[in-house]
Amino acid sequence: MSPAGRAGRPGAASRPKITGRAAVLAIVLCAITLTLAYPVRAYIADRHQIDQLAASNARLAAQVRHLQAEARSLNSPSVIEQEARDGLHMCFPAQTCYEVIPLASHRVAAGRRPAATPWYERLWASVQKADRSAAK
Repeated sequence: MSPAGRAGRPGAASRPKITGRAAVLAIVLCAITLTLAYPVRAYIADRHQIDQLAASNARLAAQVRHLQAEARSLNSPSVIEQEARDGLHMCFPAQTCYEVIPLASHRVAAGRRPAATPWYERLWASVQKADRSAAK
């Protein structure tokens, strides 16, 4: 057919831009997209959780290695002896042990000097003083 023959038809110029097949195809594509949206989102969330757990597992494995190395070092009698001296302030019977008091705690002890008179004597003295001033 020639272009002039098509133009001469009354319904050819007002042809719809979206056909029925295209509309069905668009609906099917939307349905497939909506059907796959939730599983893809769950997959991404699961991958994120797996990555977090893998990182946590790596941190815990490093901590286990550190604690195992510390446990191996504590098997030595000299290390056990040093820990007993430092942590428990122990010493051998033939030794003379000294403990150095830190300067900061010495200042705190000096700042809290006991009162020259007990509190109850100060209280009784204030009652007697108030009584004398009321009698005048």
